[in-house]
Amino acid sequence: MELRETILEGAIAVFNQKGLKFTMDDVARALSMSKKTIYTVFDDKKSMFLTMVDYIFDKIKDSERKILEDDSLGTLEKIRRILGVMPEGYRDIDLRQLYALREKYPGIYARVEERLENGWESTIALIVRGMEEGVIRPVSVPLVKMMLEASLEQFFQRDILIQNQMNYVDALEQVVDILVYGIAAECGDKGCRGDHAD
Repeated sequence: MELRETILEGAIAVFNQKGLKFTMDDVARALSMSKKTIYTVFDDKKSMFLTMVDYIFDKIKDSERKILEDDSLGTLEKIRRILGVMPEGYRDIDLRQLYALREKYPGIYARVEERLENGWESTIALIVRGMEEGVIRPVSVPLVKMMLEASLEQFFQRDILIQNQMNYVDALEQVVDILVYGIAAECGDKGCRGDHAD
């Protein structure tokens, strides 16, 4: 593992323990590495954090690619997994802390927003395929994209997850399940999903 990746993995682990308050000293201590070595790769905490955001989103894109290439999954399951994808090694990261980014690190928050808004091509193609196959009903793809983006942005703009004692991964899975399956029970007093009483 090259030095840059080692430092980023260490920074992610420290972020998970201390949130945004982590320092370069914390990262150096966690890696048993001198701060001087870290500064040969990153100028400061802000540049390291910015790189960390891209690093995590790149890992998410790698996980998306694996889901797309998995022939054992049907289209609907691929859609559900891609919308809620988190790389295995990052499922325990406390991303609830990111709500404080907007105020403390607006440039880094802007990068998170940019990464959330881009790279949807594969997901959109999969949703279109799902409609063509009839496994999902016809929907406005831009609306689905907007709904998921808006939910994630709310996670990062407010401390809603912390207030409700939910972790990011569980909250994301619930949002994705609601987007994919709706909120109606399979069958209830009003009939089964898809039934319309006159």
